[in-house]
Order: sequence, then structure tokens, then C-alpha cells
Amino acid sequence: MAEAVAQAVAGQKVLLAEAGTGTGKTLAYLIPALLSGGKVVISTGTKALQDQLFHRDLPAARRALKSPVKVALLKGRANYVCHHHLQRNLEDGRFAHRDDAAWLRKIARFAETTSSGDRAEAEGIPEDATAWQYAISSRDTCLGSECTHFRDCFVMAARKAALDAEVVVVNHHLFFADLWLKDEGVAELLPACNTVILDEAHQLAETAAQFFGETLSVGQLLDLAGDTKRLAAVKAGDFPALRRAAEDLGKAARDLRLAFPQHPIKATIADLGRYAKWPDALESLSTTLDELSKLLESQSERDADLNNCFERAQAVQATLASWQREDAPEAPRVRWLETTMSSLLLHATPLSVGALFGARLGERAQAWILTSATLSVGGDFTHLKSRLGIEGAQTLCVDSPFDYPRQGVLYVPQGLPAPNTAEFTEAVVQTALPVLEISRGRAFILFTSLRALEKARGLLADAFKSRGWDFPLLVQGDAPKNELLARFQQAGNAVLLGSQSFWEGVDVPGDALSVVVIDKLPFQPPDDPVVAARIALLEKKGGKPFMEYQLPHAAISLKQGAGRLIRTETDRGVLMICDTRLADRPYGRTLLDALPAMTRTRKLEVVKRFFAAQERSPVVTGEITPSDQNLAHGPAG
Repeated sequence: MAEAVAQAVAGQKVLLAEAGTGTGKTLAYLIPALLSGGKVVISTGTKALQDQLFHRDLPAARRALKSPVKVALLKGRANYVCHHHLQRNLEDGRFAHRDDAAWLRKIARFAETTSSGDRAEAEGIPEDATAWQYAISSRDTCLGSECTHFRDCFVMAARKAALDAEVVVVNHHLFFADLWLKDEGVAELLPACNTVILDEAHQLAETAAQFFGETLSVGQLLDLAGDTKRLAAVKAGDFPALRRAAEDLGKAARDLRLAFPQHPIKATIADLGRYAKWPDALESLSTTLDELSKLLESQSERDADLNNCFERAQAVQATLASWQREDAPEAPRVRWLETTMSSLLLHATPLSVGALFGARLGERAQAWILTSATLSVGGDFTHLKSRLGIEGAQTLCVDSPFDYPRQGVLYVPQGLPAPNTAEFTEAVVQTALPVLEISRGRAFILFTSLRALEKARGLLADAFKSRGWDFPLLVQGDAPKNELLARFQQAGNAVLLGSQSFWEGVDVPGDALSVVVIDKLPFQPPDDPVVAARIALLEKKGGKPFMEYQLPHAAISLKQGAGRLIRTETDRGVLMICDTRLADRPYGRTLLDALPAMTRTRKLEVVKRFFAAQERSPVVTGEITPSDQNLAHGPAG
């Protein structure tokens, strides 16, 4: 893989490199990147992976090569303390929670001693503490060069370090924000470079769709109204109309949310006809927003913060107007609305990012390396190439060095009900209990929906209690992800219930994780507004949405979930998939071929023997029984 990356860098090519777990893909791209002599930007899927790459993997590679290259870590501005907002909110003293003031004073002490201002380095202050919102800026609220703290700005210092460095580590959200927003006059965060390396590249199409689209939230509107109201009292007390207009905007934003049911919904603009109040509420919002913008313009020269509110109002007006516009046939998008219990979001999502992303790759002579453990479907990269508009990219598949037939068993139980039935989740729990007993806990149970996860929580808690099992039951959402993983590993016999955020980017090597249970095949919900619109567009073009879009997407997602199990060459475990479509439907073969070549079985007895075996040898019974016929594409038991 390192040789392929080096050749792509030298030839300024686009390379798609799938590298199975255990290949050392991070070193495989770091070594040629450090040796290339050019400027390199490396983007990862999450901030946690970004920190790991910068603080662990990159220093190891530099030491091995004795490389003198300068490196820098660059995150989005919300990760850095903002002196202006910190000072302003300390003086203001009004907070949503009682303990925010104490936390903010600790953040202020951190700001006095830190050289980076990176909240991840603030020891003793939780990264998710609500007080951080009073100590950071956003693209909307940053005053830029007009800020009195501009010379001491942590964001500007991080950008300067990135400009001076030869290797810069970012994350996908920052990368795409700059890739797109720089066209709207936002200063380019990422310096021009010779090579771009995108790790966890299976996420790129969805991340690109977020940033190449537009979103306006009630939260943005309420923040604008609240900031304007507070500033009007302090900076424009002689102009009461501004305060009243801010109050009107806040009311109009809340009224728009109240025009829809309390329970969360997702609906396209074409499906909103059933909600009679929303057109009037939207018109009222638009009118009050226009009025506030005019009044802010008249007061904008008084103060930098008031001018910032005026610019924010203009940006919100533009987004709202764009959302209301009819779609252009040459750039199809879906306009849809999403509500949560307390908020509302207006989205406009492009149905294809290929043309936009592919055009960016061709703008200048650069090498682009896209890598992940899950990019292809059985070695075929067509799905990802099409979605990203890079049909001409070179490809490479590097298999995992692990001995999957010896190290793992794929168990697809028989007799489970269809996954769309009411009794399915209970059946999953009942079928998983014997496996949990054999493995003595040590399991992830991954769900495709939060509703199923919550139902399983109650069923498992009752089952553990009635059986007298002492397996700690950890559930996504009860604590931060990293804390749950630490507790899982420390316990040694825990059962962790997770949804989407635990399907990928989670690494628990060793005996603490010996079973991964997946409830359903991870097909995207066909009633999701974006998925439904993409399916409709493919059908309109004469394509086959299931084979070209839904099935490849499910295969890659399933491979990600399965990848949680075997993380080192000494790990052993059972992957239990409770969706019998994997064995019963013709398309099951495509999904099976995407999975690691574990020993395959439909019998609980084979799982028992696997855990009972003292010697590390393949679990093969020799003869395939009729119940195993549909899983007979690999070693069978």
C-alpha cells in the first residue's frame, strides 16, 4: 500500500485504497507522505481519530524516519477558546445552568496558560460542558480582524501554524467546510498542498452532502434574536425598535416549531401540506427576519458586535430564500424539514455530490489518496467512485492479514421473525441470551434504530436480573462515548448497547469484546427524505436503486459494524447477525462476500464449541447441513 501511495503522490493521481483491519494503513500513507518533500493535508473522520493521528501515529512515523518536517493540528473554530466571547460572557454573567459560571472561570484560567487554546487539552473541564458555548465563537459570531483580541486569537495562531507546516492534520468536517465555504468569501483554512489524504473515506459522500447543502435551524434564529436583544440593550438603548424586532424574531421562530407536532418528524417540502399552519408561520418568520435585518443595518456602524449580527441576519435571509426557491434541474436537491422535541431544521440536500466533489479534485495538480477499511463491495469500487465523481481513480485492495476462519465465527441464527415485525427485537434479545451466557458478557449489541435499542435495554435488564447475571449493561447516551468504552474495557464482562455511533471508529482489542451482535442489515430507511429522493432520481434515470445504491451502501455499513470484532491477530470472537435475509435472500451473497471470511454457521452448538476450544484452530465440522447451505460461501460449520 505504501508503494501505491508513493506512486500516486509522485504522479499526482487519485488513489482509492481499501486496507483491511491490521494492515497498518496509517503508516502506509504516513511514510510516503513524510518522504514526499511536498505539503500534505491529512483528514480523518472524527476529532478523536485526528488527535490519535497527530499525537501518536505521526510522531512514531517521524521518529522512525528521523524526519524534520513541521507538523500542525488544525480544528474547527468551535474547538478553540475565543477571548472575546469568554470575556464578554464572564462580564455579562447570565448563564443557562447554575454551574456554568464556575466552569467558565476554569476555562478562563486555562486560556491564560494554554498555548493552543484547544478545548481537548483543558484538563479537568469536560469537553461537553455547556459552559464551552460561552467561550467559543462560530463562523457566524466571529468578529474577524475587527476583534480587539485578533492578535492573540487561538484560531488565527492555529491557522498560521498550518500555513507554516509541511503536514497538516484536519478532520472531514473542517475539510469540507473550507472546500465549500471558501467560494463564499470565507478565508481558506487549508493551505494549498501537493497531496491530500482522506482517511475513513467511506464517510466522504455523506459528509460532502451536509456541506454542499444548506441548513437553517430554529436554534440559529433564536441565537441571533437573543444576541441582538442583549446587544440592543447595551449598545443601542436609545433605539427600542431593535429590541422589539429581536423579540418578534424569537417569537416567530418558536411559532414555526409549534406549527408542527411535538413528536419528531422528517418530511420533504412536498409532504408538508398536511400541516396547515406552517405556511403562515414561515411567512411571518420571513417578514420579521427582514425587519430585523433592516434595523440592524441602520445600527451596524455603532459597534462590531452589532455589525456581526447584521451580517448573520443577511446570511440567514439568504439561506431561507434559497430553501424556498424551486429546484434547478441541473443540480437536483431535496428540500426537507426535520423537527426534534425542541427545535426545527430546514435542509436542502444535493442528491449527488459527485459533480461537485469531482470538480474540486480536478482544480489543481495534486495527489488525492482516499483510504478506509471499507470502500468496496467485494473488491468493486463502483459505488464509491460514482458517488464521489471519481470514476477514473486508481484502486487498490489490501486484505487483512488476520486468520479470520480461525479467529472468528459468523453466526446467523435460524427461526427469527422478519425484521419488520413487532416481535423482532424481543426475538433478537432471546436469541442473543444463550450466546451472552456462553461468552460471559463481553459483547456489543448494535442496533439500526434507537427505538429498538431502548426496547432491548429493558428486556436485557430484566433477563440479567432474573438469571442472576452480573454483566454491567452499558447503553449509548447514558454517558459520553469514550467513558462508556473505558468502562466496557475495564469491566471485562460488560454488554454495551449501541446504535450508529458505535458501528465504526470504535477499537476494543483483546478479550473484553468477544461477541458483536447486529440486529438488522443496515439498509437506509426508504422513507428518509434524502434516501427516498435519491431512489426516485435513480429510477427516473432508468437505474436500479436497490442494486446500485441501497445494497452497496448496506454492504459497506455492515462491514464497518463487523469490523469492531477482530482488531488484532490474537483476538477471537463471534459475529452474530440476526437478520435471516442474509441467508434467505439472493442478495445475501453480496453482503456475505463483503464480510471477513470467518467460519460460518447457523448452529448455536458451533458457537459453544468455539468458546470452549482451548486450542486456536478453525471450527469446522466437515459436512454442511441443509440449514447451512445458504452460508456455504466460506468455511462452514
